[in-house]
Amino acid sequence: MSKEIVDVIVEGGKASAGAAMGKAFGPLGVNLQAILAEINEKTKDFVGMKVPVKVMVETEDKSFEVEVGSPSVSELIKTEINLKKGSGDQANVKAGNLAIEQIIKVSKMKMDSLLANNLKSAVRMVLGSCQSLGILVESIEAKEVSKEVLEGKYDKEINEEKTEVSSEKQEKLSSDFKSLASKQAAVAKVKAEEEKKKEEETAKEAPEEEKKEEPKKEVKK
Repeated sequence: MSKEIVDVIVEGGKASAGAAMGKAFGPLGVNLQAILAEINEKTKDFVGMKVPVKVMVETEDKSFEVEVGSPSVSELIKTEINLKKGSGDQANVKAGNLAIEQIIKVSKMKMDSLLANNLKSAVRMVLGSCQSLGILVESIEAKEVSKEVLEGKYDKEINEEKTEVSSEKQEKLSSDFKSLASKQAAVAKVKAEEEKKKEEETAKEAPEEEKKEEPKKEVKK
């Protein structure tokens, strides 16, 4: 059987039978409503985002398969906390603080493309990306949370595919990060002052060194 491949861009969970969809699928004689239902089911976690979707239609029996593309894991993580870029110094400067529920949400979004056997494995992969970006999870290093996931601490949340964060928890995570950010800013200020002082001392010492190295002029008799 031959296949027709249709590429479309939809808003997560909100694909509808508009003119563009009718033009793309009408000539193929397929059940458009069934296709839209599957697209919306597979993109429901991308609400508010434009999502690339590939629909492969068997021209003879009109069966179809839907593949959903998505932004990279790091981009999805940054979207969760409205972050433009990760930390340039992951070991010392943290860029944000996520809840385990948000990690599960991103993991579910990327399950089709991650080489993971189950959601738990996908969660650990996403945590690895958080570590690289300098983003905390549950107010601690992402690599430590990954160990906790392996030990089963978050099995309940993962098995229930929990993606919503309570307002109380969100407030606590935000408060924890604000406190950390203040400390980071203070450390950065001290470091900047030390570097400035060092530069000033270096600039001050330079003329003295030049003066020492200046050759003595011969006095004519």
